[in-house]
Amino acid sequence: MRWALVKVCLAVTTMVVVAFAVPLGLVVQEMARDRAFSNAEREAAAVAPALSITTDRDKLERVVASAGADSGMAVHLPAADGGAALDLGRQRAAHRDIEAVRKMGRASTTSVGGGSTLLQPVALSSGTAVVEVYVPESEVSNGVGTAWAVLAGVGLALIVGSVAVADRLGVRMVRPAQRLVEGAHELGEGKLGARVPEEGPNELRLAAVAFNAMADQVVQLLANERELAADLSHRLRTPLTVLRLNAASLGGGPAAEQTRTAVAQLEREVDTIIRTAREAKPQTAAAGPGAGCDVAEVVRERMEFWSALAEDEGRKWRVAGVERPVRIPVARADLAAALDALLGNVFRHTAEGTAFAVDVHNGEDAVIVLVSDAGPGIPDPEAAMARGRGSGSAGSTGLGLDIVRRLAEATGGDVRISSSVLGGTEVRIWFQLDGRKPGGRGHRGAVRRRRSGKLVSTFNRPRSLP
Repeated sequence: MRWALVKVCLAVTTMVVVAFAVPLGLVVQEMARDRAFSNAEREAAAVAPALSITTDRDKLERVVASAGADSGMAVHLPAADGGAALDLGRQRAAHRDIEAVRKMGRASTTSVGGGSTLLQPVALSSGTAVVEVYVPESEVSNGVGTAWAVLAGVGLALIVGSVAVADRLGVRMVRPAQRLVEGAHELGEGKLGARVPEEGPNELRLAAVAFNAMADQVVQLLANERELAADLSHRLRTPLTVLRLNAASLGGGPAAEQTRTAVAQLEREVDTIIRTAREAKPQTAAAGPGAGCDVAEVVRERMEFWSALAEDEGRKWRVAGVERPVRIPVARADLAAALDALLGNVFRHTAEGTAFAVDVHNGEDAVIVLVSDAGPGIPDPEAAMARGRGSGSAGSTGLGLDIVRRLAEATGGDVRISSSVLGGTEVRIWFQLDGRKPGGRGHRGAVRRRRSGKLVSTFNRPRSLP
């Protein structure tokens, strides 16, 4: 926009300068020509009185010499009393031009080599004399070059000045627009404190006021949403308290202990939701060295919970890759919630006795968690990843997979659903350690290769269940 304004101003100013400078230069040139011929007419008029007084050659030569500079004047006298015509000075005009002026009785100009001549008739008793005054080309163009140079300089100064003024005006208009664009980008990136200075032209100032009002409204709406989420979560405390008291009265036994553990876990999740909503801080990505959690520890902890239920349902299960610490830039609570969502899907959507496994693979710059089962599989993995749609089976909403996907994407990773080596579904969670998008160097470890006529992921090496 700024350069467009400068270009328009440059074009308009150039047209104006040309429209005025060229005619003005032509006027200056014509004025110089008129000045030169006016001087020639004055010189010719100075000789006329002498011609009316005498026709003596010697006297007229002295008069011509005194009136004409640099032999620039000549006098052509007509023949008198049967004598021959008399020509004084250097003749430059042609005889036919001189005779034409003598017959017409009025002044005329004609072009000659190196300039022009003024032929001025003077009436005498013996006939008509013609005074010839030579006007060189240098006298006709005297001062024209200087005038053109001055006009060109003034025109150039006007163009440069107009461009400078247009540039300043463009900056005054463009900078508020650029700040408005930058503020919109920052707000779109989640920087809710982004605001735009309310300055510049009236239209842009009104746009900045509207943008700031919109940003304030967005912040207020988000705050209201967080408070609403916290309030709704807080309402769960009362039924949870009743449920915890009832669980405490169940006595001993594996089922009672599992129920009490589940209630305690549910209370912790509700507390986490309330704190997260009130603090309004993202809990997925870690910040700084050492942040995040140990995948192996979280997997071992959650499998202790789910293994008891697996034994009750006669499910075989396996855990691999959790022998040593594996850190990822994800909050512990979020990773535990993601694992619970995937393992819960296994228990809800597969028959009792269906085997499942959890594998952790630690790569150079990525960590992969595989949750696989021996169930019927998912017919449409893309639809299953869509939030609110699920796998299509009863009770499936797709929210659990969406939570897992957003958790992985917060680190620059992704989630894929495919067929597992157990014969059912495999959910692969890719956690990027350096924050790069999927498809970079971190995916080299998952290059597919041919084995026995079909493509097999290098991370999908089959293992026997216990």
